[in-house]
Amino acid sequence: MAQKSTLAASVQKKNGRLYAVIQAKENGKTKSVWRSLGLPEGASQTQINKAFRRVVSTYEEAYNKRLTRDGRPDGDIPIFPFLCAHLEKEKPRLQLSTYKGYYQMINGRIQNYFSARPGLTVESITPRDIEKFYQWLADQGLQPGSIVHYHTLLHSAFRQAVKNEMLDSNPFDRVERPKKSDFQGDHYSEEELVALFELCRSDPIWPSIVLAGGMGLRRSEALGVRWSRIDWENRTVLLDTKIIEERVNGETVLHAIEEMKNKSSRRTLPIPEPVFEMLKTIRAKQELNRKLFRGSYNREWSDYVCTDELGNLLRPNYVTEHYRYLLNKLGLRRIRYHDLRYTFASVLLNKEVPLINASNFLGHSNISTTANIYAHLDKAAKQGSADVISDIFRKEQT
Repeated sequence: MAQKSTLAASVQKKNGRLYAVIQAKENGKTKSVWRSLGLPEGASQTQINKAFRRVVSTYEEAYNKRLTRDGRPDGDIPIFPFLCAHLEKEKPRLQLSTYKGYYQMINGRIQNYFSARPGLTVESITPRDIEKFYQWLADQGLQPGSIVHYHTLLHSAFRQAVKNEMLDSNPFDRVERPKKSDFQGDHYSEEELVALFELCRSDPIWPSIVLAGGMGLRRSEALGVRWSRIDWENRTVLLDTKIIEERVNGETVLHAIEEMKNKSSRRTLPIPEPVFEMLKTIRAKQELNRKLFRGSYNREWSDYVCTDELGNLLRPNYVTEHYRYLLNKLGLRRIRYHDLRYTFASVLLNKEVPLINASNFLGHSNISTTANIYAHLDKAAKQGSADVISDIFRKEQT
């Protein structure tokens, strides 16, 4: 057995407290690890020495458990804590929404499943074990599209384990990636969309509805539309901000992030007439509310279109929940908020707008995404293709 590592460490002061600063190697690089001694400055030397030995010994024990005989990181670690550590390392590189999604997956179903099976470790899990987990997810009611997200997370984590020499190969490479089921969202007719726009004019989420149905924006994009990004003369808007919501210590926190889903999501779009008229109306309302409510008006979000009468930015979850309530109140056919984007796409395609143009407007990363999701809506274009063939044969018969 390899000799256990004895790590260099020293006592340091910070903000009136004492810490053990331990020099540990990770991925071939030395880093300083701070561990509190639980003592204030001015503690006796005896207390300091005792606490220092205890803290450093505890860390060294955990550190050595992570090493195999040849000094490589140990793969004999349960799946759940491995994924927790992996996510925290990846956090700086992930978008907030992606991190939140992975965090919920790990601390939800992944923890429930693998904590009940402590014998499954990073180095012992097999393709058969993985398939059983996917089947368990399906039995829990998850659709194939949702199971794909688990596969993506786990495959990425184990790929990193291979890079870190914890494993020689990735067991997820030997598992067939779950197939997404073809989802077809619902959508409104043109008449239904016009009725919705008109009936909800007095509702606080009216702007977000018009932006989704009139420009095909995602919820986060609609809430991120800013006055400073609108070119009134040329009637265009730059979409470069999205709004993300999270819970921190029981409080709802909104984040305005100038980092879109992909490069094509950051785009400048022409503003259709009904959207332009809505923007003029909302701008006048906000100016009036600032005068009426004065000191009570929240000016933090003054650059944003989708605010309530007191200037508070609309929360993403509120928009979704209130939208459902609004449809019931107005007696309109119920479709999802995201289906307003689907409605916008269906209108474009049925008006024979080329697929590439619709793709650019919707902010898809490539045209195949648009084709896979919306091509079956392209009734007018399909009929047009059929009419071309019909005309050829009519000419032949005359």
